[in-house]
Amino acid sequence: MQSAAEAPLAFPSLTLGAASLIVSYLEAIGIDHVFGVPGGAIEPLYNAMAISMRRGGLRPVVARHEAGAAFMADGYARETGKIGVCVATSGPGATNLITGVACAYDNGVPMLVITGQPSLPVFGKGALQESSCTGVNTVGMFSHCTRYNTLVSHVDQLETKLVQALMRASQTPRGPVHLSIPLDILRTPVEQRLSPLHLHKLMRTPSMLDEETVRELFLMLPGTRKMVLIVGGDCGEAIDAIIHFAEMTNSPFVTTPDAKGLINPHHALYRGVFGFAGHRSAWEALNDDTELVLAIGTSLREWTSAAWSNSVLNRKLVHIDATDEHLRHSPMARHHVRGRIRTVFERLLDVMHIEQEALGMPWSSSHNQPATSRAIVSLREPEKVQSTATPIKPQRLMVELSKRFPPTTRFLADAGNATAWAIHYLESRNNRRLGLVPKAGAATADLGKSANSAWRGERRQDRAGWLRVLMDFAPMGWAIGAAVGIARAKPGCPVVCITGDGSYLMNGQEITVAAQEGLTVIFVILNDGALGMVKHGQRLAGAERVAFELPGVDYAEMAQSMGVAGHVINSPEDFDALDMNAILTRQGPTLLDVRIDGEEVPPMDLRMQTLEAGAAA
Repeated sequence: MQSAAEAPLAFPSLTLGAASLIVSYLEAIGIDHVFGVPGGAIEPLYNAMAISMRRGGLRPVVARHEAGAAFMADGYARETGKIGVCVATSGPGATNLITGVACAYDNGVPMLVITGQPSLPVFGKGALQESSCTGVNTVGMFSHCTRYNTLVSHVDQLETKLVQALMRASQTPRGPVHLSIPLDILRTPVEQRLSPLHLHKLMRTPSMLDEETVRELFLMLPGTRKMVLIVGGDCGEAIDAIIHFAEMTNSPFVTTPDAKGLINPHHALYRGVFGFAGHRSAWEALNDDTELVLAIGTSLREWTSAAWSNSVLNRKLVHIDATDEHLRHSPMARHHVRGRIRTVFERLLDVMHIEQEALGMPWSSSHNQPATSRAIVSLREPEKVQSTATPIKPQRLMVELSKRFPPTTRFLADAGNATAWAIHYLESRNNRRLGLVPKAGAATADLGKSANSAWRGERRQDRAGWLRVLMDFAPMGWAIGAAVGIARAKPGCPVVCITGDGSYLMNGQEITVAAQEGLTVIFVILNDGALGMVKHGQRLAGAERVAFELPGVDYAEMAQSMGVAGHVINSPEDFDALDMNAILTRQGPTLLDVRIDGEEVPPMDLRMQTLEAGAAA
């Protein structure tokens, strides 16, 4: 692939201000919203965005805190598959971004971060909010949580560094990139030399494939009696091909917590979530005389490997991933397949269909019993999902949310108990089957036709599915900002943010952005007057019970004071009093202050095991 410096000139060069050059590039790659907080050192960029907005181009969305802006850019990127863009001024504006940028880095979210600096001639003179190498060195700080990080110290560097940053953000391994740009450079005229068409080519994700390792995997399949798939969070663009592969081989599949939203939870081959807050049925599927486990698009870190469980990390494992970073976590695996996941499974399916046509009969193998007619997923304490108790049980709350919102809803669960409850109990109302489970005796031509329509059809644009949760680096309040970013990217779909009262007290101010933007976001506050995961963790560990209590707050009244519709939910019956049609059609957010039973312990056993193991060590 050519570097930006080697890119040919495809159109006559244009001269424009450096800030306008940046905006023109963002327009060229389809960015329509930029999230941030303005300030003096970044003013020329906002001036260029104002001009763009008047001609129908990109538009700035003003966050209340720079971390919220980064979370919004994160949500926007997950929803659209594009690069999320966030901007901030120098000094504290830049440092406020870091938590959101670090979250994007650890979760592989493509993001362009632009921060300002005072003008170059005043570097080292103690300028207001100076954050160059002679001040509080923000470029140095960002070096630990970005894929590309640089100070633009001369205007002639800008185009090359901007293109390099966009390429690094969008190609595997994806993640945030950072440009720190002094004020005087943003105001300087510069030539635009690269055409938008060529920029798109430079940013295109290559269809990498290690043909030999794919062939070796294919040869393993016929001799395997039982195979189980672990679908990871990086499988978004490949999910239809993966599910079709599972159907052709009649293989049960489980998901990691961050991949639950990618699949139909009613699929006959689905056995639940493996990892944090997961299901016993997923464990049983992996341990029931399984001979081969395909872990696909997952890092196999703590929460996605069930705390590095021997059920996965053994010689039965085949690890399929596009990044060496993930593959390095499974040195004990029987086999590794490196390549773009969609390409790997399209190639596997091509070979399987060729063999199917050559034999004149459906693909078959000796492994696995016929699929059952419905999904088998074992819920913890299933009786509580029907409880009519007051205050409402969190288990029942997840069921109410599952059934009262349409299939197009995007759910987000914030760090803490909200994540655990959602992973285990939340479902989608979408009953659509992804492809068909092959039936014995079906005509080969019919199978081939249905198969191709299943995985060669329209590729989904959203890479994160109907449920979005964080693994690994998981800051409280992420879901609040990310929900705004998702809703801004796709205003026609309702967005439900499930968050705790602790997270809301940290970042709840971003609800006013949803109000100002007229976005249909439903904020569901799990109100138990505590930092719930801290409280339950202390109790389960037998530790001192301290520093977890929060003040009693009426969040519905707080929302109403900001012009946001707010409702208090004490019991399941209170949902019946809500006008859901009004909530789902309102051009603005709604807040549900849900008074949950704070004594219910979330399914956080896995986290406790890790903490106890660390204490023992």
